[in-house]
Amino acid sequence: MLDFTGKVALVTGAGRGIGRAIATTLAARGAAVALGDVNLASAEETERAIAAAGGRAATVGVDITVRDQVEAAVRTARERLGPIDVLVNNAGWERVEPFVQSREETWERILAINLRGPIQVTRAVLDEMIERKRGRICSIASDAGRVGSSGEAVYSAAKGGIIAFSKTLAREVARYGIGVNCVSPGPTDTPLTREVLEAHPKFVAALEKLIPFGRLGRPEEIAAAVVFLVSDEASYITGQTLSVNGGLNML
Repeated sequence: MLDFTGKVALVTGAGRGIGRAIATTLAARGAAVALGDVNLASAEETERAIAAAGGRAATVGVDITVRDQVEAAVRTARERLGPIDVLVNNAGWERVEPFVQSREETWERILAINLRGPIQVTRAVLDEMIERKRGRICSIASDAGRVGSSGEAVYSAAKGGIIAFSKTLAREVARYGIGVNCVSPGPTDTPLTREVLEAHPKFVAALEKLIPFGRLGRPEEIAAAVVFLVSDEASYITGQTLSVNGGLNML
């Protein structure tokens, strides 16, 4: 079993869905986990679940689009749990609609949460990782950022940007022993996905027919890939994007 004993992880968007699955999986393997989320109540639910299972976690309120909050959250995580060894950029948001019907305020929010936010969080943890000459960073991308997705033009652009950012950063920080990768989920059964698809109820059935495994992914399946990539077992893997999508796209 992958062992994170003695390590500290910061997971953004840890209050529900994929983020909660990542946080609880890391905690179950020995990591102390800082639970970053704009929704304190949901992050505290994750913290209670980790504590009930015998793990260690601390809720850290943060809006990743606000740089001052990001820097404060990283300081708080460090003070409460210790230096950050692992960063998982998971927080995200989308709205499905044709590009020609979308509005600029929607573009700005999508880009702020899905692109600029993860870049800001990464920057906030990086100096200490460089100084310590170790660290693992994994960002949640999307197959939308690899092949495009109808109704998600700006979201696809943001996720494609995260993939390109991660590859470039991987080249720059490899000399310091820091690995940087992405996990690219396909359609996954999360609260956010259900909210998005409520307006398109037939879309789920159509998706399931297209996916070779015949179903949506589960958050714990995405978490398993993330936890592997931030583990010591993946010490020679960097600059990669791993799709976890049931075969929907075979890239």
